[in-house]
Amino acid sequence: MAEDKAARKSGNVLGMFPQSQIQEFKEAFGMMDVNRDGFIDVSDLKAIHNDLGRNPSDKDLNEMLKECPGQLNFTAFLTLFGEKMHGTDSETTFRQAFEQFDPEKKGKLSEEYVKDLLLNVGDQFKEEEIRQVWKEAKPHGGLFDYDAFVTLVKRGPQDEMAQ
Repeated sequence: MAEDKAARKSGNVLGMFPQSQIQEFKEAFGMMDVNRDGFIDVSDLKAIHNDLGRNPSDKDLNEMLKECPGQLNFTAFLTLFGEKMHGTDSETTFRQAFEQFDPEKKGKLSEEYVKDLLLNVGDQFKEEEIRQVWKEAKPHGGLFDYDAFVTLVKRGPQDEMAQ
């Protein structure tokens, strides 16, 4: 359980699954990426459904793709499966939780306000845990960029995504 929690905290989706299961997901992704462009898009979903004798509307297919923030590449595909299988919140749900404290939806909150929330509300953090959060998601100019933090937690460091 501690390893599972650590994998989710690090944002490393590959740490959530054994290598054999990742290979199975990679094969499934390859079968779904009909046009072989490295992304699953509406045309891929339409082709898969047509092969199964179904004819969903583009609206329905686009709704399916909305579960993934951004393009649905293999890492995002794996992340979606990880969230479903391990019971973690989606990126959208995670971001919306922060937005409850940001009525103007600017994507940033006062560093002191976030620190106060972490110390005094819900599962209260210790000072060391807050230092670890700040180490991974440094506030700039007294502001905590929760949009960047959500992306970091759910997708990992952006330089990993380029690989």
